[in-house]
Parts: sequence; C-alpha cells; structure tokens
Amino acid sequence: MTATAPAAEAAVRKSSPGTAGGPRRRTGRIRRIGLPYLLLLPALLFELLVHLVPMVIGIVMSFKELTQFYIRDWGAAPWAGLDNYSVSVDFDAPVGEALLHSFLVTIAFTLLSVGLCWLTGTAAAVFMQDTFRGRGLLRALFLVPYALPVYAAVITWVFMFQHDNGLVNHVLHDQLGITGKPSFWLIGDNSFVALLTVSVWKGWPFAFLIVTAGLQNIPRELYEAAALDGAGMIQQIRRITLPSLRPVNQVLVLVLFLWTFNDFNTPYVLFGKTAPEAADLISVHIYQASFVTWDFGTGSAMSVLLLLFLLVVTGVYLVLTSRRRRTAP
Repeated sequence: MTATAPAAEAAVRKSSPGTAGGPRRRTGRIRRIGLPYLLLLPALLFELLVHLVPMVIGIVMSFKELTQFYIRDWGAAPWAGLDNYSVSVDFDAPVGEALLHSFLVTIAFTLLSVGLCWLTGTAAAVFMQDTFRGRGLLRALFLVPYALPVYAAVITWVFMFQHDNGLVNHVLHDQLGITGKPSFWLIGDNSFVALLTVSVWKGWPFAFLIVTAGLQNIPRELYEAAALDGAGMIQQIRRITLPSLRPVNQVLVLVLFLWTFNDFNTPYVLFGKTAPEAADLISVHIYQASFVTWDFGTGSAMSVLLLLFLLVVTGVYLVLTSRRRRTAP
C-alpha cells in the first residue's frame, strides 16, 4: 500500500486539469504579454522608416565630403572623417562663426517665445476658469491660431508686415502714431521682432489648451478654503495654481522648447530661403548650408550637432525636474 501511494498520487497529479493546463496557461500568458507589442509593431516600423532610417543616413552623410558632384550617388562621396564637424565648430572661421551666431539667435528666440507662450497661455487659462456668458465662444476663438494651417497663417502675417500697405504699419504709424515712419519688418533688426510675434501668436493657444486641461484637476474646494482664509487671487495663484500645475508645466515647457528650437516652417515662409541676420534661426541656417550652398556633408554635421545639443538639454531637464519632484514635500 505504501509503495503504490506515490505512484497513485503522481497519476492523479498528471491527470489533474490544473497541471495539464499549465503549459496552456503559460502560452496564453505569453500571448497576452506579446499582444501589445504586436499591436505596436506597425507604428514602430513606420517610425523606423520615417525617422530612424533618415537619421542614420544623415549621420553617415556627416562623415562624407558630400557636395553637388555626388548627389546622384552619395555613397561614392569620399570619406571626410571629422572634417565637417571641425569646420562647423571652428568659430574663428566664417562657417563656424555664422553657425555660432545662428545658434545664439535661436537660443534667444526660443527662450523669449517659450516664456511668452507659457505666460500668455497660463494667464488666459486662469482667466477662463470663471464661468461667464460667452466663455465657450471665447475659448474657441483663442484656439484659432493653433488650428490654422501654418502656411496660411504665416503668409497672412507676411502681408500684414508689408512696408507700404501692411496692416501693422497702418495701425502703428498711421492710426496710433507710435512709430515715426513705416518700419521694415521682414528685413533688418525688426525681423527678429516679427518672427517672435508670429511664433508667440501661433504657439500660445497650445499652452492655453494644456494649462486649461491641467486646471480641471485642481479641486475647487482648495480655492474656496483659501478665500475663506483671506487669500487673494494672487496668493491663490502662487500657493495653489502654480504648484498644482508643476507636472503639467514641466512637460509643456519641454515640448514648447523642442518645437520652437526646431521650427523651420515659420521663418522659411516668413522670410524665404535666406533669412535676415537678426532672425537667422539654426533650422534655416542648416537648410541654407545644405540646399543653397550644396554642402550636404557640413549641413549633416550641423544637424547631428543640433541633435546632440537637444538630447543633452532634454536629458538635463528631465533629470532636474525628476529630482525636484522627488525632493518636493
């Protein structure tokens, strides 16, 4: 009896539905785990074809002496090594000096544009929190610049910035008398102001939309309790609104920075192929170095340097914000 008990127990265990279904459960678990990755596979392949493959090709091109003579067969271009990079970062030479100037202009433009977009969008979102008649219509009007196609909106601004018959000069000079004479907005130093104006006009509705969504998660009871304690509107914004919006603002500022720093459509449509020196953003500068002077190797090296800069800035920003989030009470 004692000898046959283990054998009988093993036979019962083998015939048990729980043990027989073990491999089946493992197979079902693998299928459930692999299904999300299978569904993401088309998007990953599309991302590979649209972004990663051109990125790798651009990095390879940055190590080649690729000019207009090798456009038909860029693989046959001679290997240049790090020469394109050394030319780009040689700030004493004309190419490097022009790239440094464009980089500094882009930094100033990005900081001003992101700051003004965030400030305007946040102020509008806070103002639109209170219920009043016509709030829905006003919200829809606020989103019009963001909803318009970029080319149509910027071309409209081109006509508005015209020297002789533009709306901007008509209002500032003819109607208000602020300027002594009609200004040239698309050339000279005023081009930076014109570019910044269009960028802020086009970008602040996105900040308004994101901040409005973030404000919906703040309980109204906090504001009511603060009002009972005697806190005014400014104190409520400082003590309740801004701290509660910190996670939203961290993502918003990063997205606005990347979009604005890489913006090509706005300056290209506003100024054409050759931007004024005061508004020479690095995206247009790289385009000129690649497709105007036909030096694709140097232009690719500039693009790789821009990519490295944005990766470093993004990494540092994420590290600082995550550390601040962990140390926050």
